[in-house]
Amino acid sequence: MKLNKFPCSEYYTVRFFLLWMILCSSPLFAWDSPRSMLSIEKKPFGMADGAAVTLYTLTNAEGNSVQMIDYGAIIVSINTPDRAGKRVNVTAGFDSIDGYLQRHPYFGATVGRFCNRIAKGKFTIDGKTYSLAINNGPNHLHGGEVGFDKKMWGVEELKGDASVGLRFTLVSPDGDEGYPGKLTTVADYVWDNSNTLTLTLKATTDKPTVVNLTNHAYFNLGGPGSGAIYNHELTIDADQFLSVDDTMIPTGQLTNVVGTPLDFTKPHKIGERIAELKATNGYDHCYVVRGKTGQLRRAAFVVDPASGRSMEIQTTQPGVQLYTGNFLQGNPGNANYKTHEAFCLETQHYPDAPNQPSFPTTLLKPGETLQEVTKFAFGVVR
Repeated sequence: MKLNKFPCSEYYTVRFFLLWMILCSSPLFAWDSPRSMLSIEKKPFGMADGAAVTLYTLTNAEGNSVQMIDYGAIIVSINTPDRAGKRVNVTAGFDSIDGYLQRHPYFGATVGRFCNRIAKGKFTIDGKTYSLAINNGPNHLHGGEVGFDKKMWGVEELKGDASVGLRFTLVSPDGDEGYPGKLTTVADYVWDNSNTLTLTLKATTDKPTVVNLTNHAYFNLGGPGSGAIYNHELTIDADQFLSVDDTMIPTGQLTNVVGTPLDFTKPHKIGERIAELKATNGYDHCYVVRGKTGQLRRAAFVVDPASGRSMEIQTTQPGVQLYTGNFLQGNPGNANYKTHEAFCLETQHYPDAPNQPSFPTTLLKPGETLQEVTKFAFGVVR
């Protein structure tokens, strides 16, 4: 009789080990680590000004994703789950580049050189007055006729142990849209496994200039087709807002929110008092975020009771502009979003800061680096 060369216990140990190795190599038993599940995918998205536009999809270990394009450094979609685990896109965007090439409402765009308004399109640095495009009534808005939202950005992929992201870079030449100085802007968008999208904005210049950068995403936490955002419950960590004139330029006065429809120091439904804001057909106001400018702190928190989705915004910026899609027309040019079916919370410096000495400065000089951070953290309230 031929004896097995292995003792019985060792024989079964070897067989178990071999079986284990076979199972682990099978696709049915692919137990990927979080790092291996993180991914960046890209595909063509059309042409803009003769350049090929690319759609990037950032997917985290939970299977939730952010899509962006290099035209305008635009957020196309943010797909997050509700309390039942159903994912939908919670931002307004278009399915093709055509939507972004027409005059859209800055959906998801990285806005610059100066987001929001500059009175009469003029400001002065060191005694010299600069004139900008007048593209919003008598004022300059969101960087002019061809702002950063309408330019092709360079892209570099960012990969970490628990995140994936994109680094967008844009060089704006001296005199671009009337602004002085060659401005280099870097916008890092990083999507992590906790469903937080972190935006880090940096800028340098070779001449004194003014800069105010933001992202202009429109949100509806119920997803496309869910209707008006009136029942979204909003908290804004601000005790004051900027009073404005009839052209939406700040008067310089910081007004207490108490006793006004702008008081979101405690949660209120967005639609609860919106009808009182007849002059603007809804909210279009810049709030003074509590805490020290330059330090990351909470600016706002929003919950959609129907889906359970929530969003917390933290920022280093001094202000946040609440805008409730007051003029969305429900047509293809607005991705079929109607009035008050989406809202913006744009973290930023104050409107018209170059002409308001009492406001935090937006002046950037050679040798300095502007840096601002904003975090959009998505979650679920049970």
